[in-house]
Amino acid sequence: MTISLIFRTLASFLSFWHSNKAISKKKDINIRKKILQKIDNIKIKNKSLKQTHKKFNKEISSLLKSENLKNFLRKNFIQKIFFLQNRIFILKELNEIKKSKKWKIYKKLLIEDPVGNPIRYFLYSKSSGNRINHVYHLSVIENELKINLSKNIKTVFEFGAGYGCMARIFSKLSKKIRYICFDTDYVNLLQFYYLKHNNLNVGFHKNNKFYLTSNLKKSRNNNDLFIANWSLSETPINFRNKFFKVLSSSKYILICFQENFENIDNLKYFNLLKKKLSNKFKIVIKINRFYKGNIFYKQNHYFFIGKKL
Repeated sequence: MTISLIFRTLASFLSFWHSNKAISKKKDINIRKKILQKIDNIKIKNKSLKQTHKKFNKEISSLLKSENLKNFLRKNFIQKIFFLQNRIFILKELNEIKKSKKWKIYKKLLIEDPVGNPIRYFLYSKSSGNRINHVYHLSVIENELKINLSKNIKTVFEFGAGYGCMARIFSKLSKKIRYICFDTDYVNLLQFYYLKHNNLNVGFHKNNKFYLTSNLKKSRNNNDLFIANWSLSETPINFRNKFFKVLSSSKYILICFQENFENIDNLKYFNLLKKKLSNKFKIVIKINRFYKGNIFYKQNHYFFIGKKL
């Protein structure tokens, strides 16, 4: 057991008295049946993957086939990649949200769902650390660009949509929202599980309001908002370049990134991207005041926020 895993496990005990409502067993069985029908058709080219990705695919494949999928947000490998829990900087983000004139709206968005059995934030049990973090990001883009997301945003393309938390938040912002979750096939199935349990029109066809895909050619350009939070910044440069069209055709951009990832200087990369988009967008790169990584590896993190001219 690594030190970071020990800290994550200990932190979860801070919320031991906060429980979630049970999800429908009948619905869970039906959703898992649909997942099992699809999972055997997934073909992954393991030769091109790093060992960490091979390990993740094996773990998530096993989880998707398990009856314990209902507790997926309690799994350490899921938390490590997709779910922030009881971190102190989350309280700073929450306090910042509370100062907003839109607090009444944000307060509703913060209400956590029981799907996945999320760890409730120990200092605000109506929500989770991850949900607070996502809503804070939306408050940042609204403040920076002076826009109203519920009125200005009707279509979203999210690169690396996690388990579907941001998509779920947007479903609360607008009933008319159309949302693309671009991710790997296995993660798309996890998003299907989470969003389907939340009674959303989610699926693998373009006519679904929440469209799950791993195929860029089947995605839609000219979206209102492009989101990529700690996802685009964790891919090879050549792979990032494939998404320039869908990014540059959007009206607004929200990207969160760390200063360095493996051997890539992300700050340099995103400053070059800013320059490349300068004739079409007004772009701000601002430091994340609250998040500095973890105690084992501290570095600066940034917001890349853009609005089409």
